[in-house]
Amino acid sequence: MRPARALIDLSALRHNHRVARELAGGKVLAVVKANAYGHGAVRCARALEGETDGFGVACIEEALELREAGIRAPILLLEGFFEADELALIDAHDLWCVVHSPWQIDAIERARPEKPFTVWLKLDSGMHRLGLAAEDYRAALQRLRAMPQVGEVVAMTHFARADELDCDRTRQQLDLFNQVCADTSLPTSLGNSPALLGWPQTQNDWSRPGLMLYGASPFVGAHSVADRLRPVMTVESGIISVRDLAAGEPVGYGARFVTRRPSRIGVVALGYADGYPQFVPNGAPVAIDGRPGDLVGRVSMDMLTVDLTDHPAAGLGSRVELWGTQVRVHDLAAHCGTSAYQLLCALKRVPRVYIDA
Repeated sequence: MRPARALIDLSALRHNHRVARELAGGKVLAVVKANAYGHGAVRCARALEGETDGFGVACIEEALELREAGIRAPILLLEGFFEADELALIDAHDLWCVVHSPWQIDAIERARPEKPFTVWLKLDSGMHRLGLAAEDYRAALQRLRAMPQVGEVVAMTHFARADELDCDRTRQQLDLFNQVCADTSLPTSLGNSPALLGWPQTQNDWSRPGLMLYGASPFVGAHSVADRLRPVMTVESGIISVRDLAAGEPVGYGARFVTRRPSRIGVVALGYADGYPQFVPNGAPVAIDGRPGDLVGRVSMDMLTVDLTDHPAAGLGSRVELWGTQVRVHDLAAHCGTSAYQLLCALKRVPRVYIDA
């Protein structure tokens, strides 16, 4: 069997959720969209169902997968519904729904649900992606409150630059949200992962941790709170071939790496078809049998190469960690010029092995 695999530590997931709850100051909605950021939505939701107050997904397809797996906790559709006929499914499966556009309010008004909808009314406080403009928000709220089709309403927004701790944009968004929602008596939802970790003034009724649940930091560099998180996913494979090369020999496609000394090169069974970046620079960190090492050469579809010259005990079958407990995914992302979000969500083909210690 091919040795590539992703170990998913469910005890680390629960640990990170407890950190999020400690920081939140209120209820926690665990975000498991995009297959739980590549970790497996059903298994992660089952591991958290006894601890979290609800789950966040992108769309109704993701919500129905959880319901079919027996998840009974509240589930919020973070992008709302895309067509009015989804409201029947939202009603039937007891889902919560973000409302961000006037046409959605029109659709709810025409609906005849068995029980009132729980609506999270989204304010565009400055990200300019989804949400109602500040000048339209109060009228939309008043209209929803007057509908028998609507039960609880939660006021929410989303921060665009909370991962930039030296940027004032988060404070500006928070001020606008507080101004618009003043005296509404609504429960509120503000904090995504970077807000929870870096902006304690955003604590409110409902927080929405995503990336931090999976043990990755949204910040560049060390951060005292984010450093408490434990990696949930460890991606590893094994060395399947070893080449002894003289100085001046090229390795891999395009000869992007040329040996500067007599070298031992190990071939690892994992490549960009598994979700590892194709054009990661030479010197990207790996761990070889638990010791720091370097990736060299261009990543192939199914294989990549590492420098074994300073690892004399390593050879066929040696374990190589691409990211995880020794190579933190956000550190690799910084080296690659990408984000931990993309690395985690891009993982494919590699079987996931769940550990629950």
